[in-house]
Amino acid sequence: MYAWNKIRTSAPGNLMVMGEHAVLHGQWALGAAVDKRIHLELQPRADRQVIIHSALAEYHSDLDQLEDHPNLSFVLKVITLMQPQSGFELTIVSEFSHTVGLGSSAAVTVALVAALMAWHAGHASLDRRILLATAHETVLAVQGRGSGTDLATSVHGGLIAYRMAQREVIPLPGLWPIALVYAGYKTPTPVVIRHIAAAAEANTALYDSLYQLMGDCAEQAMAALEVSDLPGFARCLNMQHGLLDALGVCDASLADIVYRLRGMDGVLAAKISGSGLGDCILALGRVEPDLLPYEVIDVAMSDRGVEIEFVAC
Repeated sequence: MYAWNKIRTSAPGNLMVMGEHAVLHGQWALGAAVDKRIHLELQPRADRQVIIHSALAEYHSDLDQLEDHPNLSFVLKVITLMQPQSGFELTIVSEFSHTVGLGSSAAVTVALVAALMAWHAGHASLDRRILLATAHETVLAVQGRGSGTDLATSVHGGLIAYRMAQREVIPLPGLWPIALVYAGYKTPTPVVIRHIAAAAEANTALYDSLYQLMGDCAEQAMAALEVSDLPGFARCLNMQHGLLDALGVCDASLADIVYRLRGMDGVLAAKISGSGLGDCILALGRVEPDLLPYEVIDVAMSDRGVEIEFVAC
């Protein structure tokens, strides 16, 4: 049937470095790919059956009448939107837990879109703009809102600047030492976004000013990175955390983590990474895990984006 037997793809986890929330209002955001990945293996079938193996679910359905599954919403939406030509067996393996803020939904979406695009095209040289657009359409179809920063980061790898208009991506230099500290809980991003939207109704102009300041801060961070000004970049990270606090997404646990980290030798900056009200704090520099009563997630920035491989028969 094909000159190959399977398609293997992988995409990196990712984290928000700067621009959370403001990116939804037209400002720049910064994202970084990390060295933990999600791996997919797709094997076409001669029938119309879709079989999925993953840690989140074992799934079997008919391609023409896909049954819903709460743990596979992004995967099933990709399949629905892209309409593969036959059934297939899909195995999903993750190097990190979906419970921490490393963009598992974005990574698996990008990896599956890449696999189905490669299957349709018959080669691995894919247009990354189309890949990103398709992945973004999937996320919007599932959750109604999302900037696409996490998707762009998983597609391109490395450290990037991203703006929602035209899904604009600018690669940024440097793979800096980082760590993530997990608060032990997370609030779903759509819930946090709704919380902010409700609060903003009382003073739209003030919130718009906050988003503008966050955008200005992101642009200064981009300029600092272009000249390898790490102290300048660190100042921007700390300022951005203050703006997120003003936005109302820094709770007591996140504040405790930030100030513990800022008092630690080797840490240049600490801020919320992601939507806030739980999840992770990003530290720029070297963290001593034994000095914190929280889980430290050992990650590093990675320049590897989505990768595709055809496995010959």
